Amino acid sequence: MADIDPDLDSDPGLSGLLNEEVDWRFLGAPTSGSVRVADLGAQGWSLLDGDLMLPCAVLKRDMIEHNRRWMRAFLKATGTKISPHGKTTMAPQLFERQLADGAWGMTAATPAHVRIYSHFGVERILLANQLVGKRNIAEVFALLRALPELDFYALVDSVEGVEMLASMVGRHPIGRPLQLLVECGLAGGRTGARSAKEAFAVARAVAASDGLALRGVEGFEGAIRGSRTDAPVDKVESLMELMLEVGAVAKDEGWFAPGKPLLTAGGSAFFDIVAKILAGDTAPKGFEVVLRAGCYISHDSGFYTDLLAEMAGRSGPILPHGTLQPALEVWAAVQSLPEPGLAILTLGKRDAPFDVRLPQPVAQFRAGMTRPQATPKAWAVDRLDDQHCYMKIDEGADLRLGDLVGFGVSHPCGAFDRWPLLFEVDRHYNVVGGIRTYF
Repeated sequence: MADIDPDLDSDPGLSGLLNEEVDWRFLGAPTSGSVRVADLGAQGWSLLDGDLMLPCAVLKRDMIEHNRRWMRAFLKATGTKISPHGKTTMAPQLFERQLADGAWGMTAATPAHVRIYSHFGVERILLANQLVGKRNIAEVFALLRALPELDFYALVDSVEGVEMLASMVGRHPIGRPLQLLVECGLAGGRTGARSAKEAFAVARAVAASDGLALRGVEGFEGAIRGSRTDAPVDKVESLMELMLEVGAVAKDEGWFAPGKPLLTAGGSAFFDIVAKILAGDTAPKGFEVVLRAGCYISHDSGFYTDLLAEMAGRSGPILPHGTLQPALEVWAAVQSLPEPGLAILTLGKRDAPFDVRLPQPVAQFRAGMTRPQATPKAWAVDRLDDQHCYMKIDEGADLRLGDLVGFGVSHPCGAFDRWPLLFEVDRHYNVVGGIRTYF
C-alpha cells in the first residue's frame, strides 16, 4: 500500500467553495455570465419572478433556522450530543452551521466522505461503517498522518476485521492509535455483531491489539424501519439494550482506551428512543451519548413528517414545542394540460426522489399573485418519467400553462444528491444564497 501525500492546500475549504463560479453548468442558474457562490444572494433573483430556470431546488432559510433551533432544544432537554450524518446533504455550508450549533462532529458513510469533510475543515469525523478496501484504508491513513488534529473514528463488527485493521496499522503506522467502535446489530439487519457474546469478542480483540483503541459502542437503528418490521420500536429498544450491555461490560473489563467512551446510534426515525434509553435515568453513567440524525436540518414533506408524528405520539414530553418544518422544495412549471384531470410538469426522476414516495405538490403560483397558495389536497403526483411529472388534478382545476408548482419531497437523502447547487430563499422566494453539494 503506497503512501499518499494529499494536497491539503489547494482550494482551501469553505473559502474555495464560496469563490466557486456559478454559471450555465449549474441546474437552475440563469446564463447571464457567472456569479460566485458567495454573491448569489446579492443578484436580486426571485424564483417567483422567473429569474431561475426550472426545475429548480430551493432551501427555505427560515425553515432551516427553525429546525436548527428545534434540534438544539431537543439535545439540551435529553442531555445528548449530535454528530449529524452528513451524507444527507453533503453540503459543507450546512455542516458549518451544524458545527456552529455545537455538534460533537460529523458522521460520514464512506472514506470518500471522510476526504471531503476533512477538506472543508471538519476536525472530528465518525465513519459509520467498516473501514475496508486497500485504497479506502490508504486514503484515510494518509489523512490521519497529514492532519494530526483530525479526530477520526470507524466501526468494526468482527474479530477478523480487528485483525485486518491491526495488520494494516502495523505495516503503515499513522502516528497514533486507530480509534474504533464496536458495532452492534440485530438478526436480519445490516452490519453489526448479532449478540453480546460476539460483540465482547470484538471489543476484547480491539483492546488487545497494538495500534488500535476501543472508544465506544455503536448501532444503527434506522435499518429497522427499512426492514418494515411489524414491531420496530421493540427492535430498536432491543438494539439499545444490547449496546448498553456491551458498553457496561467493556467498561468494567477496562477494554476502553482513555477518555470518555461513546454510545452512539444513528438514524432520523427513532432518535427519541435512543436518547431515552442511552441517556435516560437508568442508563450507565460515564458515557458520551451521541445521536447521528441527518435529515432534521431540511426535514421533508412526507416520510419523515409521518415518522416525526409517530415520535410525538410516543415521546411528546421530551420533544420541543412545535415540530420540524420541511425546508426543501423542488419547483417546476406546468407545460401541458393534455386532458381533463391531468397536468404535465417540468419535473422528473432526475430532479426529485421517488424511492420512498413520489413528490407531493404543496404550493402553486401564477404571475399576479401576491404569494404562493397551497395546492388542493386532491392534487397528487401519479408517476414520474425522467423529465416529466404526471399530476392528477380536479377536472376544472384552476391551473394554467406556465403556472409554477412547488413540490415537497420524501427522503431528503435522495433529493440533495440530484442538485450540485440548491438556491437558498427567504419566505418570499427571493434568493438569499446558494448551497453547494459534493456527492
